[in-house]
Amino acid sequence: MMTKEQKLEWRSERNQNIKLHALQNHCLHLPPVDCAELMTKLTTDEKLQLLRMLPAKQAVDTFAEMSPNEQKQLLPEFTDTETKDIISQMAADDAADMLRKLPVSLVQNILSRAEPEDRKYISQLLQYPEDSAGAIMTTGFISFAENMTVEKALAWIQQHGREHRDIYTTYIISAGGNLLGVVSLRDMLLSNPDTFLRDLMTQSMVKAYSTDDRERVFHLFERYDLTCIPVTDLENRLLGVITVDDAIDGMKEETTEDFQKMAATKPEEGTYLHTSVMQMVKNRFGWLLVLMISDMISGGIIGSFQGALTALPVLITFIPMLTDTGGNAGSQSSTLVIRGMALHEIQMSDAWKVIWKELRVATCCGAGLAFVNFIRIYLQYPGQSMVGLTVAIAMVFTVIMAKSIGGFLPILAAWFKMDPAIMASPLITTIVDAGSLIIYFNVAHILLRL
Repeated sequence: MMTKEQKLEWRSERNQNIKLHALQNHCLHLPPVDCAELMTKLTTDEKLQLLRMLPAKQAVDTFAEMSPNEQKQLLPEFTDTETKDIISQMAADDAADMLRKLPVSLVQNILSRAEPEDRKYISQLLQYPEDSAGAIMTTGFISFAENMTVEKALAWIQQHGREHRDIYTTYIISAGGNLLGVVSLRDMLLSNPDTFLRDLMTQSMVKAYSTDDRERVFHLFERYDLTCIPVTDLENRLLGVITVDDAIDGMKEETTEDFQKMAATKPEEGTYLHTSVMQMVKNRFGWLLVLMISDMISGGIIGSFQGALTALPVLITFIPMLTDTGGNAGSQSSTLVIRGMALHEIQMSDAWKVIWKELRVATCCGAGLAFVNFIRIYLQYPGQSMVGLTVAIAMVFTVIMAKSIGGFLPILAAWFKMDPAIMASPLITTIVDAGSLIIYFNVAHILLRL
């Protein structure tokens, strides 16, 4: 006879098994990315059990789609055989990308379980900087010698093609591994079987170097509408290829990282719901502290002009409007310049062109805003036309200052090898706030003799 506690435990295990079998049947009809999303609501133990219940290929593909935090939790729970199977069946670039986000001790443990050949390829990829082309390339490409015929090449692809992610583009290399040209599967299928690949290959091709920044690679995909790009070393030896799906994933990461920097927070690796509270505090607190200390400057400026504010209290009324307008104007310029730099429409050599354009835009916008403010103050505060003129003049110079800073700082950041995205709204607003107060109170001192 089972005790009451044993019965409850048995029923709980039975219900869990029913639930997992239902999820298993459901996952069999889902793409790996949807299956991984479905598993986010499960416990670590349930995820582990469900992965073991799925077909091996689907389990590996689903695991590859999980967040870094989930992978970090599951990897220590796998057996040596399971770890070896996962590493061997994952694409080398996906495995390297996963390991790059894990603690060093765990990475060493995992690599020690992998097959020697897999360990070799993954270790090579891990040596490249995270933001380089080498870090996102895959070594699983198809290459042939230039003297091979189309017939033999197609026969090889038919026999071994399943082992490669991309069979539509074939690379022609020399005996020393140098990249000579590229041939599409379409050209081979439409050619005479006895044709040599050297007679079909295209020598003028777009390629990337392993040390290139990955943003340059993304720009090449966008500019030339490519599906893959070969990656070579500086001596033109073919090292790997970057496929369009990896490029899209990388673009998503870059965009997310830029948005986070523009919001004055350190980029987070995991998804929002899977990032711990303490990790979010670490990512955000530093920037908030810097911006708070910077805002103290604005308070100090206001404090130094207390006499003027005491003599004419109405001046306080217009401080929020001036600082906010300046911040908004600076944010407009910085956002457009950052976007232009990301799309390679603006280069560092264009700094003076940007400043000149922003000066003209700022003058027009500032004059329009100043006119509206002067009319409003004239009507709202009869007899305070000099106050209206003070605010109007301060508005013109504030907008000019803000737009000039907003346009120039992202380019300056790029010149210092920094990400232009950090020169976005929060930082520029803080700088512009202090500048607008200095302009406002000095104009008031000159015109109102305070």
